[in-house]
Amino acid sequence: MAENKTVPTGASVANYLATVMPDRRRADALVLDTLFQRTTGWQPQMWGPSIIGYGQYHYTYDSGRQGDFLATGFAPRKANMVVYIMPGYAEFSDILARLGPHKLGKSCLYLGALNRIDLEVLAELITAGLQDLRQRWPVDAT
Repeated sequence: MAENKTVPTGASVANYLATVMPDRRRADALVLDTLFQRTTGWQPQMWGPSIIGYGQYHYTYDSGRQGDFLATGFAPRKANMVVYIMPGYAEFSDILARLGPHKLGKSCLYLGALNRIDLEVLAELITAGLQDLRQRWPVDAT
């Protein structure tokens, strides 16, 4: 069975954040790092070369495939900030309606500039996503 490609690397989150371009995206990434740490109570770690994760969970599918993945986190991309907060099981439309401009992927939330987003609603969404995830898989801080 193939191994996960996205795994913790041990790389410095602070060093990575210092390299995010453009400057506005870096500033937004620093805001998100603070928000995720405050909301989860967990320290960030790098997953792969560009995802900042908080906590992790272990999964085992009916097929027998199993692995570990970040519980929540984000990746500052050139076009959007990609936020990994929704395990894809629960309906969060009531929270998303209050968030501000966004686009949804399967388990990702795509955000533009954070100055158009309600950060307290985003914190609520992070918490709701983690609560939903905990109902399915064990989640821990490392």
